[in-house]
Amino acid sequence: MSAPAAGAARPPEKTLIAGVGNIFLGDDGFGVEAVRRLGAHPLPDGVEIVDSGVRGVHLAYQMLDGYDTVLLVDATARGAEPGTVHLLDATEPATPRPRAAALDAHHMTPDAVLALLDTLSAGTGGRPPRRVLVVGCEPADTAEGIGLSDPVEAAVDEAVELILRLVGADAPAEAEAEAEADAYAYADVDGETDAHADTDADTDADTTERSTTPC
Repeated sequence: MSAPAAGAARPPEKTLIAGVGNIFLGDDGFGVEAVRRLGAHPLPDGVEIVDSGVRGVHLAYQMLDGYDTVLLVDATARGAEPGTVHLLDATEPATPRPRAAALDAHHMTPDAVLALLDTLSAGTGGRPPRRVLVVGCEPADTAEGIGLSDPVEAAVDEAVELILRLVGADAPAEAEAEAEADAYAYADVDGETDAHADTDADTDADTTERSTTPC
């Protein structure tokens, strides 16, 4: 098969964003709520969102489906203040992952999912993602109950903004906003020029300069 021609557009990277957690255990539902809000935003081509909840085994199989990057969103206790958002690179673990035989399929942390991923990849020949990131939030309360604590609730939008930056979704939005601002300024200039068509050239120049000043 021939190589792509120089300058040819490369296909978008295949990225999976998975919300992990149990909505019946308070702040453990952070990841599920984060991906729910993320679904309201336009995302680049090749980016998929999935609410994995507590279906860790299913998620591990899905992660072998040729993704370049996987973002796991979950409550992550690391000893910080509740509501602190963490970004962790889990591609190469610093410590050995738990054995797959000891996993609880009904309550799987990202580490447990990744441990199962290694086992499934060896058994099925599936390709694991090249990079795995965890966007986590320090929980305040994971006792039984529905709903996030105040600090974790406040951190959800921060996590969503972080994920959007990681997948490059904020750049098009900024470009669109700038284009709209330019179009508005251009229309304003035209309006000012038409309204003062009978004035001298110096007056028109002054009007144009004022109209193109950003608000």
